[in-house]
Amino acid sequence: MGVVTDPVADLLTRIRNAIRARHARVDVPSSKLKVEIARILKEEGYISSFKVVEEGKKKTLRVVLRYGPDGESAIASLERVSRPGRRVYVGAREIPRVLGGLGIAILTTPRGVMTGKKARRAGVGGELLCNIS
Repeated sequence: MGVVTDPVADLLTRIRNAIRARHARVDVPSSKLKVEIARILKEEGYISSFKVVEEGKKKTLRVVLRYGPDGESAIASLERVSRPGRRVYVGAREIPRVLGGLGIAILTTPRGVMTGKKARRAGVGGELLCNIS
């Protein structure tokens, strides 16, 4: 495994693959940003839980996935919006509604990582990391 140039895309891809493979949980190298994304996913009910596991010097973010009674995942789609090659920034008024308000947009703002809804309410824009539904 080489150096990951887009850790957020890596996180989303690992979650996506784990869901397809019906795994109960997925481990990814931890970072402050990824922990914030996991926190939002938990708050919004897309994952059951998460915790940062320390193995020596390495910190690993363990995400416990959430499935419904029929085994369907709480997450239908994870889509990276802003990429290292093409950053996407939005003002508070341009924050998109994901699936007509059913999904969430996650963005990094000057006030931290938050959902599109919260950022719109707070009147702040930022970098649109991903859309989740």
